[in-house]
Amino acid sequence: MCALLLAAPLAAAAGGPTVEVSKAQAGTGSSITVSGTGWRPHTLLMMLVCGQATPSRGVIGGTNSCANADGRAVTTDANGHFGKQLPVAEPPVPCPCVVHVATVTGATADADAAFQVAGHPVKALPAESTGGRLAMLTDTSLDGSSGLLTWFGAPPSRTLVFTIGNAGSNTLKDPVFQVGTAHGVFAPEWDEQQWHGTLAPGKKAQVKLPVELSAGAHGDYSVSLRYDGKVLAEQPWGVGRPWGVTLFWILLGVVVPAAVFRIGMAAVDRVRPPRAGGIRHRGIHRPLRPTLRIPRLRAPEPEPATPSTLPWFTPDTDPGTTAGQPSAPHDDSPASPTTPTTKGPT
Repeated sequence: MCALLLAAPLAAAAGGPTVEVSKAQAGTGSSITVSGTGWRPHTLLMMLVCGQATPSRGVIGGTNSCANADGRAVTTDANGHFGKQLPVAEPPVPCPCVVHVATVTGATADADAAFQVAGHPVKALPAESTGGRLAMLTDTSLDGSSGLLTWFGAPPSRTLVFTIGNAGSNTLKDPVFQVGTAHGVFAPEWDEQQWHGTLAPGKKAQVKLPVELSAGAHGDYSVSLRYDGKVLAEQPWGVGRPWGVTLFWILLGVVVPAAVFRIGMAAVDRVRPPRAGGIRHRGIHRPLRPTLRIPRLRAPEPEPATPSTLPWFTPDTDPGTTAGQPSAPHDDSPASPTTPTTKGPT
């Protein structure tokens, strides 16, 4: 029972979304009415004409096989119904073609209706592998987070996680997936990665595949998963800007010119001779300023002894000095009478 459920496409699942077209064939320039039921209420959908696709196998090449420029968006009503005109356009790959309807937001869901673009080339689809038939059971998710090195330009990396089931009758062993990364509107770059394991019919398993971008990558990216030539899922990935690299270049633009300026000023200061009446200080000449000097205070020196003017006295026996020091002058004459004498005739 489980194998039967896995083998049934999503469009034919019980209670799943369905798509119908008003015409089975139409030429470019005309339009058809696309209607659907079983969708989630008030859900935004995208309608596209895609080549190399059938309702049973889906769109093998993903949205790259669709006429994306002529697609139309539509919103379901409260009952999950919709109906809208879609212009007929030639897809970039040959038919068989389908009208592909898929959700834009929320849980992933899609459905296809067979349609033939009149006058467009037809080419047989590539043969399916004879091994087990792989079916996606859950949406993809990107696990992990950016570290400090990613902030400075290291390659951002995540782990793509999803659950697969074997809807075929044979055992699925070591399937090889293709993981593609695309930036903006550019086509994805595919990288083959092998999952090592065995999946019996009707069984399911969780798969984890590493995804890594180039160093310094930032902006809006998308991660696609492809198996056996069919795109199984697409996952958006918004990568932040490595601001550490920007900060490094800003600091480098400030520090290097400042260092060069200082080296140049030092070289000029060494080579240029000083100007007259100035001093040299870091390349700037300043005039000399008068310096106020305070006289130093000194103790008074002793006066030299004055030699005696009398030839018969030596300096030590000079009556005018006592032990090498002068003394006060005094009178050596005999005392005179204090009473005056009367002079006159006797």
